[in-house]
Amino acid sequence: METRSSKRKRLLQAKPEFQTAIDRITHLPDDVLHRILLLLPIKTVAQTSVLSKRWKLLWSSFPDLDFTTVDPHCISCFCFDLCGGQPASVFPNPKTLNCISQTLGIRQRGADIRVLRFQARLGFSRLNGLIRTAIRHHVQELDMDVSTDDYFNVPRCVVMSESLKSLSLKFRPPGFRLPPSLKGGFQSLQCLFLSHMVFYKKPFLLDLFSGSAFPVLRKLTMDSFCGMKFLDVGCQALEDLTIENCFQLHGLTVSGPRLEKLRVVSCFESSSDKSWVKIIAPKLRVIHWEHNAITEESCLENLDSMEEAFIGFFSIDEATTAEQYKSVSNVLSGLSQAHCLTLQTQCIQILSINHYSTISLHPFHNLKTLKLHTILDKNNIGGLLCLFRSSPTLHTLILKIITHFKAEKRKAWNKELWDHKSSSEEQYWESRSQTFRSFLQHLKVVKMEGLVESESEIGLIKFLLKHGMALQEMILCSGHCNSRDPVRRNEIRSQMMGFSWASSSAKLAFR
Repeated sequence: METRSSKRKRLLQAKPEFQTAIDRITHLPDDVLHRILLLLPIKTVAQTSVLSKRWKLLWSSFPDLDFTTVDPHCISCFCFDLCGGQPASVFPNPKTLNCISQTLGIRQRGADIRVLRFQARLGFSRLNGLIRTAIRHHVQELDMDVSTDDYFNVPRCVVMSESLKSLSLKFRPPGFRLPPSLKGGFQSLQCLFLSHMVFYKKPFLLDLFSGSAFPVLRKLTMDSFCGMKFLDVGCQALEDLTIENCFQLHGLTVSGPRLEKLRVVSCFESSSDKSWVKIIAPKLRVIHWEHNAITEESCLENLDSMEEAFIGFFSIDEATTAEQYKSVSNVLSGLSQAHCLTLQTQCIQILSINHYSTISLHPFHNLKTLKLHTILDKNNIGGLLCLFRSSPTLHTLILKIITHFKAEKRKAWNKELWDHKSSSEEQYWESRSQTFRSFLQHLKVVKMEGLVESESEIGLIKFLLKHGMALQEMILCSGHCNSRDPVRRNEIRSQMMGFSWASSSAKLAFR
């Protein structure tokens, strides 16, 4: 009787075309296989090196080394010894970073690195060695999230690298320092992220981002700089700038012919006697200014391309000066070309202060959407009036109402407010309606979020319905559980239908 193995042998001899299966994947070009492997975690990519000599060579030349996909708490992270094809060592302690060191150590000569990304706690010598090895392999994107025992001095080879296009230095405190001379460096860098950079006793860094420095830099992010009091950013090719958590900052100057996006969050020293901000960017489209201390002086010039602006400040108090109030109005006036404007509650409060209630902002002739975060009460009506008067062609008004701590107590007498013919707030709006008539003639959509049916809210709703000649839709979003009560909704709707409506096509919606 013929055995199974002898039968298989006979069939293979009879049909030579089946003697050898074709391995189509292995014979693909290196760059194609590298693209396929890029879809996998780096640990899985390393494991393919045991398949054959061909796959060993692919791993040793793999250009995208992202070690952030390796679980730093997993003791089963293997590094592969490509000479033997077996796991060479176990990486139980992420601080040693043996995995990265061995990967770079077996790398083919001439195999350039496109991306090197890792995070760990390192000693100076180990970190210095990793950086220099990456630079020798002409790394294009270097992303480090590391912690060291003391200030780390970035080696000059990083500054002088001609291949480096993207650099991210995320250091934990105490931070890092750049070399004392940057002349002729960073000539190819397009994207830069710096975190916890040290400026103490480094006067040569004050004009680091001005003049001819970083000639092709397009995106710059700075976070938690230490000792930086003055910053001048004037990179000619810069398009996207982010500055965050620079609490010691006193003065900021931003200028750039190509700058399109600017984000400044949690910056400036609130106790500074003299602080300023100056922005000159003719192509700036988006600005996000949030939780910053109010500077003594503000100058926003040539923002003719402004499309979207978000403005918010650190909370105001009794120490806020007249110069700071004026500075806020200068910021708002500098954004007069914006199409969409979002203001947080501090802006409304500043505009509502009695002495400044008559401030006349530059008209927002292009403004179509206005989003306001505010406590809607009689103390803030002056600020709202100022903005309505300055928005003659507004299409959409969105009010995100911040609930007052006494709001719950109002529920017992809300029905009386709906039935009341004319509240003091409504009378205030009526007495000044002619000053913002154009606003009322163009307003089409009103959305109010967080309603608690207070006197101020109901007064404004009645007024807008009565005078909104172009009003098409009013959306009311309640801020308490009663918003889901259909009986209550119908009751409010019927009461509102009894109001005077200037627009016959207006629709009312509850959400």
